Amino acid sequence: MKDKRQNKIKEIIEMKNIETQDELLAELTNAGFTTTQATISRDIREMNLTKVADGNGKQKYTMLQNAKTDVSAKYHQVLNAGILNMDYAENTIVIHTVSGMAMAVAAALDNMNLQGFMGCIAGDDTIFCVARSSAFCKEIIADIKKIASDDMLEV
Repeated sequence: MKDKRQNKIKEIIEMKNIETQDELLAELTNAGFTTTQATISRDIREMNLTKVADGNGKQKYTMLQNAKTDVSAKYHQVLNAGILNMDYAENTIVIHTVSGMAMAVAAALDNMNLQGFMGCIAGDDTIFCVARSSAFCKEIIADIKKIASDDMLEV
């Protein structure tokens, strides 16, 4: 059942611009699947789904492909579209994003293997990242800026 549901999710996000888990749940229900929000959240993580800008001022779910796909281009797109500003204190980096983009940006950051980066917690428009030490913060911010865009932010 899980494989069928995840295949249907893939089909749905390829055919439609799905912005929220509620929209995805509604589409799955219309397709005859009975599921919960928690199950959809797990599916999103397992399928490596992330949100990207759709070009109309909204976001949509998309699938980060396997190693054959250039995921750095996807990360660039998510970071460039989502990050508004970054700052740090001690070993904590605070990233402000476009409303609703924090989870997508955090997922990208968690998968980038940045040196000294330990992980992050995201809300709707704010991300708290923890660096191994305060010495890594400037380096991590510089790496994020480089991936997102050469001239995107000032520290």
